[in-house]
Amino acid sequence: MNQIARTSSRGFTLLELLVAIAIMAVSLGMLYQSTGSSARHIGNIELQQRAAALAESILSLRDVVPADGWQGSGASAEFTWRVESLPFPTTVTALNATPLHEVTVEIGWVDGATQRSLSVQTLKPQRKPLPGEAPP
Repeated sequence: MNQIARTSSRGFTLLELLVAIAIMAVSLGMLYQSTGSSARHIGNIELQQRAAALAESILSLRDVVPADGWQGSGASAEFTWRVESLPFPTTVTALNATPLHEVTVEIGWVDGATQRSLSVQTLKPQRKPLPGEAPP
């Protein structure tokens, strides 16, 4: 009976404890790394969403584009932006067809040491001449 009690109260060896601690350390390191990269990724997504909102805001400044186009640039918070338009080529030759302009808005920002950008393109109609104004 004395021998049975001795073998059942033996416990873990030092080697088993070291292996368990090493496995735990590796697991925690991987957990911290994945959590850190997720937080960075969320920060990147937030900046992209803010850049998209800025591009949408810039595009909403004008419903129509002047005949000579739309060019401009500026800065807002940590973003820089540039807008330009070019006549959009079309095969429509009807006299009453409204000419279109392809408007491009480029938003740029620095994320850490990396330069990032977002480009948005859309079509906007050219402004029709006012009554009494000479057509372009």
